[in-house]
Amino acid sequence: MPTDRRGALRAGAATALAGALATACGTEPRPAPPKGPAPAPAAPSPRCYPGRPDEIANGPRDRPAVALTFHGQGDPALARAVLGHAERAGARVTVLAVGDWLDRYPEMARRVLDGGHDLGNHTQRHVDVNAMTEADALAEIQACATRLRRLTGSIGTWFRPSRTQHAAETVRRAARRAGYPHVLSYDVDSLDYTSPGPAAVVSHVTGRIRNGSVVSLHFGYADTVAALPLLLADLDRRGLRAVTTTELLT
Repeated sequence: MPTDRRGALRAGAATALAGALATACGTEPRPAPPKGPAPAPAAPSPRCYPGRPDEIANGPRDRPAVALTFHGQGDPALARAVLGHAERAGARVTVLAVGDWLDRYPEMARRVLDGGHDLGNHTQRHVDVNAMTEADALAEIQACATRLRRLTGSIGTWFRPSRTQHAAETVRRAARRAGYPHVLSYDVDSLDYTSPGPAAVVSHVTGRIRNGSVVSLHFGYADTVAALPLLLADLDRRGLRAVTTTELLT
């Protein structure tokens, strides 16, 4: 076969592979940022992880790191207390913010990022997104993404569906259309939203956590604030680092 023919075939195969990876990761053109001065520095944007599923529940099991992820809503004083505990322990977390919470407390977006944490999308109104049509789910995700972009210059690093551990296929498609290649799930549920007491929150996590775990926690609960120093101390004894989800997967 002539050399130029082989080169053309290789180039075509490379283009096809790139297209396949882009399709698998759900990458689609995103709307241009609004005109005018953008917040600086801009927050990180979602990343595509080729070879990983469109819904991610955990990171690599061969590295001693975990991701503590917090659903962002509730009393901002409790949110600041959680972030303060994490930072004093040298931990970094992932915050999935509800859009209408950011409407009420817009300063919390920059507070999360200034602490070195991930900030993502947990829908606009924290509704049962799996029960919505795909069009309505897309509108819900995009509404929160708009708030994040306005406040930080980015739609955020991750999307997690509200009121469910696992996203329906319609929600996964809507998330990809909104610019999120992957949906972030979790493999450890702290059950802190049931207010079981700080010791129970710690027990729910430490009994299940292992290398690569993604833990579901919540702002807005006093039990979570009280439990976090105990949980971080336990992770330190086990040699597990609490990192952002982006770091966990990179």
